[in-house]
Amino acid sequence: MPVISAPHAFNEGSLFVDLESIFGYRLYLKCEGFNFAGSIKLKAANEMVESAERDGSLKPDSILVESSSGNLGVALSMIAASKGYRFLCVTDPRCNLSTKLLMEALGSHVHVVTDLDENGGFLGTRLEYLRSLCASDDRYVWLSQYTNAGNWRAHYRTTAPEIAGHFPGLDVLFVGTGTAGTLMGCARWFREWHRPVRIVAVDSMGSVAFGGPPGRRMIPGLGMSMRPPLLDESYVDEVIRVEEADTIRTCHRLARRGFLFGGSTGTVVSAATEWLARQDTRELTAVAIAPDLGERYLDTVYQTNWLHDLYGEQLLDSAGLPPPAWDDGPAPRAPGRRRRP
Repeated sequence: MPVISAPHAFNEGSLFVDLESIFGYRLYLKCEGFNFAGSIKLKAANEMVESAERDGSLKPDSILVESSSGNLGVALSMIAASKGYRFLCVTDPRCNLSTKLLMEALGSHVHVVTDLDENGGFLGTRLEYLRSLCASDDRYVWLSQYTNAGNWRAHYRTTAPEIAGHFPGLDVLFVGTGTAGTLMGCARWFREWHRPVRIVAVDSMGSVAFGGPPGRRMIPGLGMSMRPPLLDESYVDEVIRVEEADTIRTCHRLARRGFLFGGSTGTVVSAATEWLARQDTRELTAVAIAPDLGERYLDTVYQTNWLHDLYGEQLLDSAGLPPPAWDDGPAPRAPGRRRRP
């Protein structure tokens, strides 16, 4: 067990879950949520901050600023607190309340934009706010995860080699797409590997990352309301778009087996099982990347009223969920107070 003095010094990169007993396919899930930031975004955040320190753009009196739907904001909040920087996260109403509270608990300031951009999302509004902020004061340092090469380099250096080390016979890799940092870092690394690996990018329906019309997206993490500047489709073999209803069903199916994952993971696993259902999987080694865990989604993906209001009461009826344990009999009743004779 390591002894650390900075929170970003710990990141478990060697944990995989075999999902065959749940979904019936040989699919291994790389779990990236076991660090103090709780997500894969710690890797990109650390790489971008250290790069800015090396090139001198980040100074002791600098104020870090970034646009994030949640996880990168938490990672940067943690690193900023550890290193003594001030940090301002610009987000939007889809950011989970628990994520916002976590950033504030770490000492960051959170600004929520509420105006939609021309694509019906909030990203354009967030970016415009950051541009005006940086123009007003040169102490603001915008890392720009959407254009920063450190975003994909972090996964080129860590995530892809971690997967290859455990699965030297890897055939197909499923990667969720937001900024495209994880996707491009892994795709570039495996392009140079000794054997071909099929790279399947996973996107949310309603995202315009790979083209197509914009649509409503309520689950943060994957998808973009603009084309990701880091994206190079020549490294991608296939794109699968997933409806949010399927994301939620997959999350609940995993939870009923004891694995509480976030919405991004539900999206990636849903796409992977759909793809594997169309293949002869007997000789295939498939890995999907789980960006985070599910605690930050308790008031959305796992909250009954939220689900019913947005997707209808029948959403989970066709999810193939095992019944809750208490369906086998009555739940225990709280013991009453015994009256003294």
